[in-house]
Amino acid sequence: MEIGIIGIGNIGATIARKLKAAGHTIRVANSKGPDGVRGFADGIGATAVDVNGAVGGAEVIILAIPLPAMAHLPTSLFEAVPPEVPIVDTSNYYPGLRDQRIPEIDEGMPESAWVSKQLGRPVIKAFNNILAYSLAELGVPEGTPGRLAVAVAGDNSRSKQIVTTLVNEAGFDPVDAGPLEQSWRHQPSTPAYCCDYGAEMMRKGLAAAVKGDAPKKRDQMPELFVRLGPNPSHDDVIAMNRSLNPLT
Repeated sequence: MEIGIIGIGNIGATIARKLKAAGHTIRVANSKGPDGVRGFADGIGATAVDVNGAVGGAEVIILAIPLPAMAHLPTSLFEAVPPEVPIVDTSNYYPGLRDQRIPEIDEGMPESAWVSKQLGRPVIKAFNNILAYSLAELGVPEGTPGRLAVAVAGDNSRSKQIVTTLVNEAGFDPVDAGPLEQSWRHQPSTPAYCCDYGAEMMRKGLAAAVKGDAPKKRDQMPELFVRLGPNPSHDDVIAMNRSLNPLT
């Protein structure tokens, strides 16, 4: 498939590598134009483009940029994109730590519903509830015991199926998290967020989420990271995330 990826931070770059290795044609872009991504693109065999080049003619579009940056994408960017093309939102909201406050989200709007509103297009929420290290290093072939899971939420069944296939190709079990309005169940500091769970525990985490509970825990994260020290291990971070929402 022709896949356009906007953003080559830890998540976007890892998705690009994974899907290129799976045999897809990858175009990458960021806010700096083709020259800003050319070194990375050349290194993985992708094509460096601007944001219009990432979107035009793509069969899947993946947005791996900070959530507030969604509002600064060109308003015309998706006008010519056919409605059957999935647009994947991988972002998370961290007010005070990285992002400016967004009143609609603070009042309860699911993060990806807000993204959909900014873009004027439906989106699929995926690849947001897995740590960059896990995404890069812990993917395994389908059927491997202990395989980690990634939640996928959205309203269009065909688009969701395309994205679940990509999650599987990246090395993870896709778990259907329901419609986009339920994507709050795998936002930061929910039981299903960045805990390195397999599919069964992921489903338990999604079901255990309590509306409005996660933001209070999310806002404690800077203090909790301070307690972990300057160089926490991956296992330390996973243990901390699990401790916020213990599952039995």
